[in-house]
Amino acid sequence: MGGDSYCFSLPTTEDLSLSGKDSPHESINSSGDEEGLRHKLENGSVMKDVTWIDEAEAAERQRLKVYSQILRSYEDIQPRVDRLEEAKNKILSYTPGSWADKAACTELSEYDRPNATSLLLIGPKGSGKSSLVNKISRVLEDRVFLPGRAQVSSSSSAGDGTFFLHEYMIPRGSGSFCVYDTRSLSLDSSENLKMIKRWMTKGVRHGELIRRKSDSMTLKAQLKCKARRSFFSGQVRPVDFVIFVVNGLSVLESMNSADEKKKGYSEMIAANFNNPLLSFKDDKPAIAVTHGDLLPLPDRVRVCAYLGQLLGVPPTGQIFDIPENNDPATTSTIFDMLIYCLERADRNLPVKDLFAEKVRAVAGLLFWIAAAMIVVFGIPGLHRSKPQAPPFKMEWHKIRHLWLE
Repeated sequence: MGGDSYCFSLPTTEDLSLSGKDSPHESINSSGDEEGLRHKLENGSVMKDVTWIDEAEAAERQRLKVYSQILRSYEDIQPRVDRLEEAKNKILSYTPGSWADKAACTELSEYDRPNATSLLLIGPKGSGKSSLVNKISRVLEDRVFLPGRAQVSSSSSAGDGTFFLHEYMIPRGSGSFCVYDTRSLSLDSSENLKMIKRWMTKGVRHGELIRRKSDSMTLKAQLKCKARRSFFSGQVRPVDFVIFVVNGLSVLESMNSADEKKKGYSEMIAANFNNPLLSFKDDKPAIAVTHGDLLPLPDRVRVCAYLGQLLGVPPTGQIFDIPENNDPATTSTIFDMLIYCLERADRNLPVKDLFAEKVRAVAGLLFWIAAAMIVVFGIPGLHRSKPQAPPFKMEWHKIRHLWLE
């Protein structure tokens, strides 16, 4: 990132075969209109045209360069496929804080490390968050043919989807990191702001029901019924990094459609992605693009380029194309995404407040001292003196017969 700007006109599908051609912009000398050229030289407007052509050519080169970089990123997957086991072992050996960058005069013990690193999935309805949970779990557990852990909805009806926060330890039974599946974003931006603020400032908790004011009466009744046996886990976890999940097919429709409703998909993505609460210092969320298996490669490239421009992030390295495929290339992309997220989660760990730590330690010590004193001095009869035996009294008149015998 580093403040780089990614601004260019979007490539078309035909650009796959045009990347080697010269720029379509013509030189002003090719017109053959000497009279017009003389007139432009006299009034100085020719310099303006030359400047415009240079800017247009630069934009064209930048566009084709980005397009080529995205295509090359698909080609570069193959070498990483040969090292899948190495990437998998790296993720499985991860512990919170173990990938943190040691700053000057800062030891690893001085970081405020969580018990388990929490990755939060956020995205519009139908983006494939639950399916992504299942993919992540399968590639790290070697359980390709087992049922998915997260409930996946194949319907877009109002009562379907994820309404409770679900925590999934990866891999199951581990305590290193977890992925949180969440309710989809609302069409009401104010509700999204409220929901994101609660998650990012107060943390997330497994089993929590996410209600909205805009929910219909029918949906509220359904949620009440679903929540009759729900429970909260006792632990609230802070969010350590965010994965923003989008449907690549919906993004493509939003790019090409004149329908305002379909265009609103991109607007909703941009509005929520740029919420500063989702960023960790300068690090914006990772982006997972799903449903790429329904699109040809040129359209998948266009989607990544468009998202890079829309969200102001590099189209390669931070945008991860994860189709609904069970192949080594998809597995490699999932590993790349997890490594990216865990590295940035550790890189942004806060440093412990040593003064506050000492205050808490002293307060805890005083508490236990006070508790011990209450136990020692507060139990009735604990220190009551034992009754002394009566003084020995010799009754001589009872034993005088001993001398008379």
